[in-house]
Amino acid sequence: MVDGMDIGSHLREWRRRRGLSQLNLAVAAEVSSRHLSFIETGRAQPSRDMVVHLAEQLEVPLRARNAMLAAAGFAPLFSERPLDDPALSAARAAMEQVLRVHDPYPALAVDRHWTLISANAAVGRLVAGVAPSLMQSPVNVLRLSLHPDGLAPRILNLKEWRAYLLVRLRRQIDATADTVLEALLQELAAYPVALSRRPPAPALALELPVVVPLQLQSDAGPLNLISTTTVFGTPLDITVSEMALEAFYPADAETSGLLRKLADA
Repeated sequence: MVDGMDIGSHLREWRRRRGLSQLNLAVAAEVSSRHLSFIETGRAQPSRDMVVHLAEQLEVPLRARNAMLAAAGFAPLFSERPLDDPALSAARAAMEQVLRVHDPYPALAVDRHWTLISANAAVGRLVAGVAPSLMQSPVNVLRLSLHPDGLAPRILNLKEWRAYLLVRLRRQIDATADTVLEALLQELAAYPVALSRRPPAPALALELPVVVPLQLQSDAGPLNLISTTTVFGTPLDITVSEMALEAFYPADAETSGLLRKLADA
């Protein structure tokens, strides 16, 4: 989004991103299409409640909802606190608890730009040996995964995993209109598909063929992992709304045993 946009331009851009016509949005929001058209063209000024209501219908991220309110002349509705703010102590504690109890399976928390917030010990065991420059703060998890000096040479199904991450990132850009993510996508897409430095592992059978696994060569042997993403429900703080927990689970008994072996070592 461009700074200085009026509320009509914000509304029109988000409606376009969601693939909705004025009539579609008017019906969903239970407002007249005429009034919606007047807002978009600047012939009518929406109330604060109307801006909030339309943003909810369009599933606009909280950060962008504040921008819409500001463009309409209203104060921001959602706070944005740093993670060490006492008000976020419960959310931070919950996040750390999830990461801790997930060990010996890897789990990490990231912000809206995939910057690492925290990770459990299992993640540390798997990223050992990557280029030190990629581990300097702030650590970008996607860069760490796909960079030729990162985990990429040890990802046995790099082509499939890379395609999955890039599609996921594109969908995130479509949902948020984040220019930082757009630049990150261009960077990642330009990386060469590195060849594994280790002999390829035997084909790993998946019980869930519809899931794209992460097949990673570790010091203990090839790991076959499936991932899940968890976000906080009904957040009212921008920082909390933009946090995500990425947890990996073994896709087979062999991987579970290898992860426990790595932890014991």
